[in-house]
Amino acid sequence: MEPSVKIGVVTVSDRASRGDYEDLGGPAILDYLKEVLSSRWESTYRVIADERPLIEATLRELADTEGCSLIVTTGGTGPAVRDVTPEATEAVADKIMPGFGELMRKVSLEKVPTAILSRQTAVIRGRSLIINLPGQPRAIRECLGAVMPAIPYCIDLLGGPFITTHDEFVKAFRPKK
Repeated sequence: MEPSVKIGVVTVSDRASRGDYEDLGGPAILDYLKEVLSSRWESTYRVIADERPLIEATLRELADTEGCSLIVTTGGTGPAVRDVTPEATEAVADKIMPGFGELMRKVSLEKVPTAILSRQTAVIRGRSLIINLPGQPRAIRECLGAVMPAIPYCIDLLGGPFITTHDEFVKAFRPKK
């Protein structure tokens, strides 16, 4: 049996972490992954406050201790004072992957002009790809859909597990050998 791909899902929200409202972002990520991934996978799911040290510690734990090949965050990517997810993500990075954020903003700008306010980013930490998504479920689906074709090959390049997708939803791109 093939090994399971470990995926971290982190919702960054003061209100959701306190239980003031239901987290919709994390479940939207999980629903999308269930739909498109054909590989065996398991998730580690966290809902945390918009506190930079906590975000950094959570990303380090998921990458270094839990061994997640992919870590996807939602929330904390706007211009508000407490939106610090990109700063926390970049603080734990070995490499910045700007193309992910550029593509996600491009796709979002086709829908709403306020997408220029979004600060999604992606980084590499060790053998983990960390991607910051916006907080709205519709935007999560659009952004993940845009970058998902490149994610399996990126994980390949990091020496991670071979990730496959259901081609009818997303066709993972890998160069011909």
